[in-house]
Amino acid sequence: MSEDNKIPLYNDPIGDILKSYSKEGGMENLKGQGKPLPKEYFSGDTFQRFQKIANDAGYKPHWLKLQHEIKEQLHMISAIKTQGQSSELTDLVNAVNEKINEHNKHCPPPMFKGRVTLDSVDRVINLWK
Repeated sequence: MSEDNKIPLYNDPIGDILKSYSKEGGMENLKGQGKPLPKEYFSGDTFQRFQKIANDAGYKPHWLKLQHEIKEQLHMISAIKTQGQSSELTDLVNAVNEKINEHNKHCPPPMFKGRVTLDSVDRVINLWK
């Protein structure tokens, strides 16, 4: 069997991309090339390292974005509630509760938050900081 007819044992798309990039000369002038890796790369948890790199790059997880949106919506509901406009408040509270459910699906377990009611909006705003 010739090398051209050889079927790979598994699919490695990232490896294929790196090989083609290397063949085009893209790996020649990389930042830090030829320097030893920092010691922090070999210590700690891989996930923690990923989180640090992602955080340094400005990435925010989906659940954190939701947390900020929920906090803003709770402040809006509280302001509408103090003005006495209650016709749309139940719909707004239901929409916030749907976002809270989505938040709880994606966030770490210690960050789970409970549903809100119209009466509890003012009390739970401080929990969403």
